[in-house]
Amino acid sequence: RAEMSSLQIVIFPSVCPAALWLAAAVEVHTAREVVAVNGTNQRLKCTFSSSSPLSQQLTVSWNFQPEDLSSHEPVFYYRQEPYPPPLGRFKGRVTWDGNIERNDVSIMIWNLQPSDNGTFTCQVTNSPDVYGTIGELRLRVVQKVTFSEIHFLAVAIGSASVLMIIVVTAVIICRQRGRKARDKRLEVADTER
Repeated sequence: RAEMSSLQIVIFPSVCPAALWLAAAVEVHTAREVVAVNGTNQRLKCTFSSSSPLSQQLTVSWNFQPEDLSSHEPVFYYRQEPYPPPLGRFKGRVTWDGNIERNDVSIMIWNLQPSDNGTFTCQVTNSPDVYGTIGELRLRVVQKVTFSEIHFLAVAIGSASVLMIIVVTAVIICRQRGRKARDKRLEVADTER
Protein backbone atom coordinates (compact mmCIF):
# COMPACT_ATOMS: atom_id res chain seq x y z
CA ARG A 1 0.00 0.00 0.00
CA ALA A 2 2.86 2.38 0.74
CA GLU A 3 4.28 1.78 -2.74
CA MET A 4 0.92 2.45 -4.38
CA SER A 5 0.37 5.79 -2.64
CA SER A 6 3.86 7.00 -3.57
CA LEU A 7 3.14 5.99 -7.17
CA GLN A 8 -0.07 8.05 -7.13
CA ILE A 9 1.83 11.08 -5.87
CA VAL A 10 4.25 10.76 -8.78
CA ILE A 11 1.53 10.32 -11.44
CA PHE A 12 -1.06 12.93 -10.44
CA PRO A 13 1.14 16.06 -10.54
CA SER A 14 2.01 15.34 -14.16
CA VAL A 15 -1.61 14.62 -15.17
CA CYS A 16 -3.38 17.50 -13.39
CA PRO A 17 -1.85 20.44 -15.32
CA ALA A 18 -3.03 18.94 -18.63
CA ALA A 19 -6.52 18.38 -17.23
CA LEU A 20 -6.64 21.95 -15.90
CA TRP A 21 -5.48 23.32 -19.26
CA LEU A 22 -8.24 21.43 -21.11
CA ALA A 23 -10.88 22.69 -18.68
CA ALA A 24 -9.64 26.30 -19.02
CA ALA A 25 -9.56 26.46 -22.84
CA VAL A 26 -11.80 28.84 -24.77
CA GLU A 27 -13.93 27.10 -27.41
CA VAL A 28 -14.78 29.12 -30.51
CA HIS A 29 -17.61 28.19 -32.90
CA THR A 30 -18.18 29.38 -36.48
CA ALA A 31 -19.91 28.10 -39.60
CA ARG A 32 -17.50 26.19 -41.83
CA GLU A 33 -18.56 27.96 -45.02
CA VAL A 34 -20.69 30.96 -45.93
CA VAL A 35 -21.82 31.82 -49.47
CA ALA A 36 -22.84 35.42 -50.17
CA VAL A 37 -23.77 37.41 -53.28
CA ASN A 38 -21.40 40.06 -54.63
CA GLY A 39 -22.32 43.57 -53.42
CA THR A 40 -24.36 42.38 -50.43
CA ASN A 41 -23.57 42.51 -46.71
CA GLN A 42 -22.84 39.40 -44.66
CA ARG A 43 -22.73 38.72 -40.93
CA LEU A 44 -19.83 36.44 -40.01
CA LYS A 45 -21.09 34.67 -36.91
CA CYS A 46 -18.65 33.64 -34.19
CA THR A 47 -19.57 32.50 -30.68
CA PHE A 48 -17.45 31.20 -27.82
CA SER A 49 -17.60 29.43 -24.49
CA SER A 50 -15.18 29.88 -21.62
CA SER A 51 -14.83 28.18 -18.26
CA SER A 52 -13.93 31.56 -16.69
CA PRO A 53 -16.28 34.51 -16.11
CA LEU A 54 -16.08 37.25 -18.73
CA SER A 55 -13.11 39.45 -17.88
CA GLN A 56 -12.12 43.03 -18.72
CA GLN A 57 -9.10 41.48 -20.47
CA LEU A 58 -11.27 39.59 -23.02
CA THR A 59 -9.98 40.14 -26.56
CA VAL A 60 -11.32 39.16 -29.96
CA SER A 61 -9.19 39.03 -33.10
CA TRP A 62 -10.55 38.53 -36.61
CA ASN A 63 -8.04 37.86 -39.40
CA PHE A 64 -8.30 37.07 -43.11
CA GLN A 65 -6.33 34.73 -45.39
CA PRO A 66 -7.10 35.39 -49.10
CA GLU A 67 -7.69 32.44 -51.43
CA ASP A 68 -4.31 33.02 -53.09
CA LEU A 69 -2.73 32.23 -49.66
CA SER A 70 -0.92 35.56 -49.51
CA SER A 71 -0.23 36.98 -46.07
CA HIS A 72 -2.85 37.19 -43.32
CA GLU A 73 -4.59 40.53 -42.90
CA PRO A 74 -6.14 41.91 -39.71
CA VAL A 75 -9.90 42.43 -40.06
CA PHE A 76 -11.14 43.48 -36.63
CA TYR A 77 -10.04 43.72 -32.99
CA TYR A 78 -12.09 44.01 -29.81
CA ARG A 79 -11.00 44.75 -26.23
CA GLN A 80 -13.64 46.46 -24.08
CA GLU A 81 -14.73 48.23 -27.29
CA PRO A 82 -14.58 47.54 -31.05
CA TYR A 83 -11.55 48.62 -33.07
CA PRO A 84 -12.26 48.51 -36.83
CA PRO A 85 -9.22 48.38 -39.12
CA PRO A 86 -7.59 51.76 -39.81
CA LEU A 87 -6.36 50.60 -43.24
CA GLY A 88 -6.46 47.67 -45.65
CA ARG A 89 -9.20 46.09 -47.75
CA PHE A 90 -11.71 46.06 -44.87
CA LYS A 91 -11.31 49.71 -43.83
CA GLY A 92 -14.79 51.23 -43.61
CA ARG A 93 -16.40 47.89 -44.57
CA VAL A 94 -16.50 45.98 -41.29
CA THR A 95 -18.50 46.68 -38.14
CA TRP A 96 -18.98 44.97 -34.79
CA ASP A 97 -22.16 42.88 -34.67
CA GLY A 98 -21.57 40.88 -31.49
CA ASN A 99 -22.70 40.89 -27.89
CA ILE A 100 -20.04 39.90 -25.36
CA GLU A 101 -22.65 39.24 -22.65
CA ARG A 102 -24.14 36.57 -24.93
CA ASN A 103 -20.71 35.17 -25.91
CA ASP A 104 -21.25 36.45 -29.46
CA VAL A 105 -18.26 38.09 -31.19
CA SER A 106 -19.68 38.34 -34.72
CA ILE A 107 -18.84 41.02 -37.27
CA MET A 108 -20.59 42.41 -40.35
CA ILE A 109 -18.77 42.79 -43.67
CA TRP A 110 -20.35 45.37 -46.00
CA ASN A 111 -20.37 45.46 -49.81
CA LEU A 112 -18.79 42.05 -50.41
CA GLN A 113 -16.45 41.66 -53.38
CA PRO A 114 -14.88 38.62 -55.08
CA SER A 115 -11.53 39.66 -53.55
CA ASP A 116 -13.09 38.83 -50.15
CA ASN A 117 -13.03 35.12 -51.01
CA GLY A 118 -10.91 33.34 -48.43
CA THR A 119 -10.75 32.14 -44.85
CA PHE A 120 -11.63 34.30 -41.86
CA THR A 121 -10.38 33.31 -38.41
CA CYS A 122 -11.96 34.31 -35.11
CA GLN A 123 -9.86 34.03 -31.93
CA VAL A 124 -11.02 34.79 -28.39
CA THR A 125 -8.95 35.05 -25.20
CA ASN A 126 -10.62 35.49 -21.83
CA SER A 127 -7.92 35.67 -19.17
CA PRO A 128 -7.02 33.30 -17.59
CA ASP A 129 -8.42 31.29 -20.56
CA VAL A 130 -5.86 32.35 -23.14
CA TYR A 131 -5.61 29.09 -25.06
CA GLY A 132 -8.19 27.23 -27.07
CA THR A 133 -9.63 26.70 -30.51
CA ILE A 134 -9.60 29.25 -33.33
CA GLY A 135 -12.79 29.46 -35.39
CA GLU A 136 -12.35 29.24 -39.16
CA LEU A 137 -14.97 30.37 -41.65
CA ARG A 138 -14.54 30.13 -45.43
CA LEU A 139 -16.32 32.90 -47.34
CA ARG A 140 -17.32 32.44 -50.98
CA VAL A 141 -18.58 35.52 -52.78
CA VAL A 142 -20.60 34.61 -55.89
CA GLN A 143 -21.91 36.85 -58.68
CA LYS A 144 -25.51 35.70 -58.18
CA VAL A 145 -27.44 32.86 -56.61
CA THR A 146 -26.91 29.77 -58.78
CA PHE A 147 -29.81 28.29 -60.74
CA SER A 148 -29.62 25.07 -58.76
CA GLU A 149 -30.28 26.90 -55.47
CA ILE A 150 -33.24 28.80 -56.94
CA HIS A 151 -34.48 25.62 -58.62
CA PHE A 152 -34.25 23.69 -55.33
CA LEU A 153 -36.17 26.40 -53.47
CA ALA A 154 -38.87 26.56 -56.17
CA VAL A 155 -39.26 22.77 -56.18
CA ALA A 156 -39.52 22.68 -52.37
CA ILE A 157 -42.17 25.43 -52.27
CA GLY A 158 -44.05 23.94 -55.23
CA SER A 159 -44.03 20.45 -53.71
CA ALA A 160 -45.31 21.74 -50.37
CA SER A 161 -48.11 23.66 -52.13
CA VAL A 162 -49.17 20.63 -54.20
CA LEU A 163 -49.15 18.43 -51.10
CA MET A 164 -51.37 20.90 -49.22
CA ILE A 165 -53.83 21.03 -52.17
CA ILE A 166 -53.99 17.21 -52.27
CA VAL A 167 -54.61 16.97 -48.51
CA VAL A 168 -57.35 19.64 -48.58
CA THR A 169 -59.00 18.01 -51.62
CA ALA A 170 -58.91 14.57 -49.96
CA VAL A 171 -60.52 15.95 -46.78
CA ILE A 172 -63.30 17.67 -48.79
CA ILE A 173 -64.01 14.50 -50.83
CA CYS A 174 -64.13 12.34 -47.67
CA ARG A 175 -66.58 14.73 -45.99
CA GLN A 176 -68.82 14.84 -49.07
CA ARG A 177 -68.89 11.04 -49.32
CA GLY A 178 -69.69 10.81 -45.61
CA ARG A 179 -72.60 13.24 -46.01
CA LYS A 180 -73.95 11.36 -49.04
CA ALA A 181 -73.76 8.05 -47.18
CA ARG A 182 -75.52 9.55 -44.14
CA ASP A 183 -78.21 11.14 -46.33
CA LYS A 184 -78.76 7.83 -48.11
CA ARG A 185 -79.15 5.97 -44.80
CA LEU A 186 -81.67 8.54 -43.60
CA GLU A 187 -83.56 8.26 -46.89
CA VAL A 188 -83.67 4.44 -46.62
CA ALA A 189 -84.83 4.67 -43.01
CA ASP A 190 -87.61 7.09 -43.99
CA THR A 191 -88.85 4.83 -46.82
CA GLU A 192 -88.88 1.79 -44.52
CA ARG A 193 -91.17 3.65 -42.12
